[in-house]
Amino acid sequence: MTVTYVISGFAVGLLVGLTGVGGGSLMTPLLTLLFGVSPSVAVGTDLAFASITKSAGTLTHRLRNTVEWRVVRLLCAGALPAALLATLALKELGAISKEIGQIIRYCIAISVLLTVVAILFRARMLAWLNAHPEKQLQGRALDAATIITGAVLGVLVTISSIGAGAIGATILVMLYPRMSPAHIAGTDIAYAVPLTAIAAIGHWWLGSINWELLGTLLVGSLPGITIGSLAAKAVPEKLLRGLLAVTLTAVAAKLML
Repeated sequence: MTVTYVISGFAVGLLVGLTGVGGGSLMTPLLTLLFGVSPSVAVGTDLAFASITKSAGTLTHRLRNTVEWRVVRLLCAGALPAALLATLALKELGAISKEIGQIIRYCIAISVLLTVVAILFRARMLAWLNAHPEKQLQGRALDAATIITGAVLGVLVTISSIGAGAIGATILVMLYPRMSPAHIAGTDIAYAVPLTAIAAIGHWWLGSINWELLGTLLVGSLPGITIGSLAAKAVPEKLLRGLLAVTLTAVAAKLML
């Protein structure tokens, strides 16, 4: 089983490197559906996994100066308190009970479907926004929307471990359409580091992290992400994203059923 986890980590890392879609959209459903890991443990382990891998990504983007730190602070102002409150709610409700596990399973399915929407319609939403500049938020309204976005993503990520990748990046594109793709990616990764770290600490407190599983996943994922990032330009992006969208839709349907 250990070898299987390493291979799974490699496959997820490879896809993340190729497509840029957050690992949670792939890893959490994989652990739940294929390996029978309980939803709570799958979420907690994936959050710890994400906090480590995204830290390395943030360092790279910082060196390239592709992080908008002011936006990161606004997102964290909403996301971090929301993550703490969501953790306390899980503790109160019983994070590893069968009933809460089923609710988390449904939350994962909804988050996966939101990821599919982000993958398929991001370009169209951006094109519409560029065609209607009067719809773009400015000033305090933009700051408030960014904080609220952080809060929503904080709850979503803490409960399902999904949201800080494709969904977060898509919302950033909508809020900041003039921000370059590199800065969108860097900012999205940078704010996700403290968010996933706090959420992971919360799940450690709840007892829903499998550390042995985490180690084996990292062994496979780190080289997978590296290879995928290097090969990204050689693979047709539309084909990959289309296959990914179909796969994630099937995963969401399976989780709901």
